[in-house]
Amino acid sequence: MDRVWIMGGTGSYGNAVIKRFIHSDANEILFFSRNEQKQVDIRHECQVKYPEFAHIIKFYIGDVRNKSTLKTAMHEVDYIFYASALEHVPTCEFFTMEALKYDVIGTDSVLDAAIDAGTRCVICLSTDKAAFPIITIGINRALDEKAAVAKSHNSLKISIF
Repeated sequence: MDRVWIMGGTGSYGNAVIKRFIHSDANEILFFSRNEQKQVDIRHECQVKYPEFAHIIKFYIGDVRNKSTLKTAMHEVDYIFYASALEHVPTCEFFTMEALKYDVIGTDSVLDAAIDAGTRCVICLSTDKAAFPIITIGINRALDEKAAVAKSHNSLKISIF
């Protein structure tokens, strides 16, 4: 495994997968998120817990809706673990269009950038709410899953869980 990119890496998912990848054969582990403070916290935590691996962990501030940021940061990334999302139900219900822009259009931008970059595989985190989508988060994740299926005709492998 070469370069692993964890998108939405400062959330609970990112914190869980770092424990797995820190002891893998990854040459670089890249975190991408909008939250600078959480990135600083994770960087410090990794320096304390995994000082021998701190040099392979890199951080990028960015927004999945910004295609140029994605293109720049995604250079030569082999695997993407994608968990970026607006995740608070009341917020998504109240700001439906913002949730749509971030969750659906952002996911589409990530998949397009991965295809353009020649990324080997994107693993997308979904939700059980996509199975019977009646709230915004479920509807958005169901749309994400459909976008992933539509884009899987390219050489990019896409997995959803």
